[in-house]
Amino acid sequence: MPLWWWLVDSLLFVVVLLVLLLVGLLVRGRVLARSGGAFDMSVTRGSEAQVKGWMHGLAVYGDTELRWFRTFSLSWRPRYRFTRGDVQIDGRREPIGHETHAIHPGHLIVGTDNASGVRQFAMSPNALTGLLSWLESSPPGQRVNNVL
Repeated sequence: MPLWWWLVDSLLFVVVLLVLLLVGLLVRGRVLARSGGAFDMSVTRGSEAQVKGWMHGLAVYGDTELRWFRTFSLSWRPRYRFTRGDVQIDGRREPIGHETHAIHPGHLIVGTDNASGVRQFAMSPNALTGLLSWLESSPPGQRVNNVL
């Protein structure tokens, strides 16, 4: 078999792998979003306004926790889990400078204090309203630690 056939076969193999990866990412995102209560949310472990460190993802509400999944990952396990009683919201702000390019357009940034080490969330105003409502509606006997 000539060498150029090997090159064509190799290139075709790489293209098929990339298509399968893309389909896997799309299917995973659809399945996670179908569970209900899912919204786009970016997170960073940094506490200052900076471009570096922002990760895009999908947040899904559970009964007692908010599960956050990276957008570009094939893992079915959440990267972060935010327990309802342990999340504190410290205020909101608009993105500053080049930070506007690091998150989704129209998203607000809120500071947070929680056990996972994530220091900022970025989400749409409607998603923020939903998050604050979810945090405040904890079952009786559980503490609520959100301030805005």
